Amino acid sequence: MYLGNTLYYASIMKNKFYSAPSDAEWLDFLKSFLSPSDKPQGDLNLMFGPLKTAMGVTVIGQLGQSLDGRIATVTGQSKYINGQAGLKHLHRLRALADGVIIGVGTAIADDPLLTVRLVPGPQPARIVIDPSGKLSKGAKVWQEDGVRRMVITRQDAHPDIPEGVEHLSFLAPGGDISPIEMIKALNQCGMRRLLVEGGADTISRFMDAGCLSRLHLIVAPVILGSGRQGINLAEIKELNSAIRPSVNSHPLDDEMLFDCDLSEQCIALNLLATTAENLTLK
Repeated sequence: MYLGNTLYYASIMKNKFYSAPSDAEWLDFLKSFLSPSDKPQGDLNLMFGPLKTAMGVTVIGQLGQSLDGRIATVTGQSKYINGQAGLKHLHRLRALADGVIIGVGTAIADDPLLTVRLVPGPQPARIVIDPSGKLSKGAKVWQEDGVRRMVITRQDAHPDIPEGVEHLSFLAPGGDISPIEMIKALNQCGMRRLLVEGGADTISRFMDAGCLSRLHLIVAPVILGSGRQGINLAEIKELNSAIRPSVNSHPLDDEMLFDCDLSEQCIALNLLATTAENLTLK
C-alpha cells in the first residue's frame, strides 16, 4: 500500500490541516474524549473524534513508514523511522485505546513496553498475539505495573507467562487465529476501542479479514530504498479491486499522517456478534 499521490495532494492543501498539538491542547481534548457526556471539539476531533463516535467495536491500525513504503531495513532495524511527533501520536492512540495489540514477532524484536509515556493519558491493556506461546516471561510487555496484560494463543499452546497475565486461547484451523474471533473475545472482556500497533504482518491480517475500522499511516521524510515493506494484503488482479479509503491528512512536524477510513471495507467488524464461541478463558 503506497500513498504517494495523497502525499502530493496533502502538500498543496495545507489550509485544511494543523500541526502536532501541544500537551495543553491534548489534555483538553482527552478530558472531553473520556467524558461520557462531552463531545470533543476542535482540530484534534478531526483526527481522534471518530474513535469515540463509532458504534460497536472500533479497531484502529497504526503504522510508521518511509516515503517509499518501508517499515524497516533489511536487517530489521526500525528505530526510529518516525520522529518525535510521530511517536507522540502513537502514544496518544494508546491513551485512547482500551487495549493495544501486537504480534509476537514485534514483541520479540522490539521488546516494547506499550505504555503511555510521551503524553499524558491512561494506560491501555497490553495484548500479545502469540499463537504457539513462545514469548519469554521476562518480556517488558509483561512487567507488573497494575495494567491488564493478556496473551492470545492457540488452544494447544502452553505459554510461560508471569502470574496475573490473562490467557485467551482459540481454535486455529490452519494455524492462524481468526482476527474477528479475537476481537469478539476482547469485546467480551470489556474493550470497545482496540489499537493494532504492529507489526505490519499483524495489521495486514486484520485488514485482510475486514477487521480494521481505520488505519493511521505516518509517513516520514526518509527513503530507505530497500528493506521490509509495510502493508501486504492478498493479491488483486484488477485496479478496481483496490481499497480506496476516504483519507484525511495531517502534518506532524515534518511527517505526514494519513487517517484512512476503512469503515466500508471492514465487513467482518460491521457484522460483529457479541459472543466468541471458541473462547477459553484461563
